[in-house]
Amino acid sequence: MKEKLNIRMDRVTLRQLRGLVAVEQAGTITGGADALGLTPPAVSMQIRQLEETVGMPLAERTAGGFVLNEAGKEVLDTARRIEAALRECGEALEALQQKEGGRVVVGGVSTAKYFLPQAVAAFAEAWPGVSVRLEIGNRDETMAKLRAYEIDLAVTGRPPLDIPIRRAVIGEHPYVIIGSPRHHLVARGSVPFSALRAETFIMRENGSGTRTLAARLIGAAGFPARVGMEMGSNESIKQAVMAGLGIAVISAHTVSTEVKDGRIAILPIRGLPVMKQWYVTSREDKRLLPPALAFWEFLATRGKGLLPVIPELAIGVASG
Repeated sequence: MKEKLNIRMDRVTLRQLRGLVAVEQAGTITGGADALGLTPPAVSMQIRQLEETVGMPLAERTAGGFVLNEAGKEVLDTARRIEAALRECGEALEALQQKEGGRVVVGGVSTAKYFLPQAVAAFAEAWPGVSVRLEIGNRDETMAKLRAYEIDLAVTGRPPLDIPIRRAVIGEHPYVIIGSPRHHLVARGSVPFSALRAETFIMRENGSGTRTLAARLIGAAGFPARVGMEMGSNESIKQAVMAGLGIAVISAHTVSTEVKDGRIAILPIRGLPVMKQWYVTSREDKRLLPPALAFWEFLATRGKGLLPVIPELAIGVASG
């Protein structure tokens, strides 16, 4: 018969858990101590006591820094959930004290910045007592915050698959290929994707949902992409395309204004636009307080009307 391990989690302290989180984020004991305003020996003691309590090591101390093992990752996830629960409790108490209001933290992938600030402004008119903090980043950054309980809601075109989530559709999200208005394909009718074989593509950075989609489309067409530039923002890509430096796969919502003004053209590629969807998501195991629930409902019911309007003629031509 296996001997039962005597793991006393009831003896774990919040100070010990916070020490582990700080060191994991910093990568070193010294960095974690600086973040907490403590000395390195004090933080080392906290983590040693935590390991003694759980009865096993939680990390490897390597030349490269402090690296959590599987047990450490389990404790880290628990620590983050505890911190999230404490924040939720504080916000709930604050809302009770104020009778109405409160705060919601919303993360959005970078492409969402073309409509999400307008959604926040419209929501503020309906819920003036609610404070909304908006955090924009690429997909990897936004999903990391959702996993770590750092945001209440995430607005994305591709919900994560590795954690249980709630989701609601906001509206359709078309992707197109853009070029300079002087591009030789603009004046032609519908052309196959293979017509882009000799083109230079301007790509988003790795970790971007747009980059993933572009790679999939080019891979399906069966030819290697000629990548001329890699850029970290849609704005930079638009400027490069307008200058005639290449073409790009991009969300149609990001180029609505430039297409209307005639500064960018949507190329008439057969099978496009690729029609995806915008989602509002949250962790299934995270309790949403009334402000977050209100913003969720707002996006799910009114968000579609706040999406950028795409010139219908351009989309019609691109659809082929």
